[in-house]
Amino acid sequence: MLVAEVIARLAERVPDLAGRIEGAAELSALMRENRLPQVTPAAHVLPLGLRGLQADAAAGLFRQAFDETVAVVLTWRGYEPTGGRALAGLEALIDTVIAALAGWAPAQATGVLRLSRGQLVAISAGTIVYQIDLTLTDHLRITP
Repeated sequence: MLVAEVIARLAERVPDLAGRIEGAAELSALMRENRLPQVTPAAHVLPLGLRGLQADAAAGLFRQAFDETVAVVLTWRGYEPTGGRALAGLEALIDTVIAALAGWAPAQATGVLRLSRGQLVAISAGTIVYQIDLTLTDHLRITP
């Protein structure tokens, strides 16, 4: 559910990505065909997984904190020989994506998204792929 909420938040807050935010299945299809998005900038939001934290059991209740991490993979195509303006545009987009998501709490979450890391994934033929990882700490509450 976090992926869908992140996609909706980006669509609402990052106009440069309007109509070009998709999930893991769409990225998988592009990779299978050895293609890139036709129009950039583009974003794909991927679930990176869960990591259990400290557990607590008391009087018929099990509680455990966990981290859920998602990645926003940005694809940016620069159309100029030196790439200077293109890189500045990518940096501005990265800042906008982080500002839209960091500190934001999806519905029903007990924590807020925080920036985990950002990294260059690939650069080839004038196209840059950059990944931003964001993590949300939430809690399980299970009763018998």
